[in-house]
This record gives sequence, structure tokens and C-alpha cells, in this order.
Amino acid sequence: MGSVLAFPVPVLGGQVGFERSELSRIVDLYGRMVAAGLWKDYALEFRPDAAAFWAFRRTAEHPEYRIEKRPGARAGAWSLIGEAGQVLRRGPELGPVLAPIERRLLKVVG
Repeated sequence: MGSVLAFPVPVLGGQVGFERSELSRIVDLYGRMVAAGLWKDYALEFRPDAAAFWAFRRTAEHPEYRIEKRPGARAGAWSLIGEAGQVLRRGPELGPVLAPIERRLLKVVG
């Protein structure tokens, strides 16, 4: 018979993750960007100090955007980081940080 291993107990402070509402908002934006043909793939990264959602134009490229959550950061928990690693937007709330990406989906109707 196989042996049963204990599931590792998280260390004090734990690991940073996304809440359901936060991840829902990010995945909704991802779905709209896929429908528009702008994004093709994504990745999630979870570390003790941060959680990140990486959005790719193509699978074999660098991520176009990284949406990062760092609780306790002085400039705000949320960051939008561009392809070259530059911080495009930072703030305490997710909505305003995602605004530059959502603006790309707007179309002028005439």
C-alpha cells in the first residue's frame, strides 16, 4: 500500500493569492481581450510576497502585461507592469489599475 503524506501547513503570513472577485474581474478582462484577438495565453504566479497574472500575445513571447498584487505595498497593492518591466499603473484598487487595458477595448461608434 502507498503511504499518506501530510499536506504542508502554510507558514505564518501565508501565501498571497487572489480573492474570487479579483480573479473574476481579471479573467473577465482576459476573456474580452481573447475575443478581440489581442491575447492568446496567460499564466498565474503565486509567491509568499506577491501574486501575479501574466497575459501573453502569443505563447512563446514575453508577457504583454503583468497584473500584480502585493499586499502591504506603500504605493498600493495593485500594479500593472508592461512588457519591458516598467510600472504603468499602481494603486490600492484593481479597477483603476486595469483601466489602461480596458481602454484598448473601446471602439468609437459613428
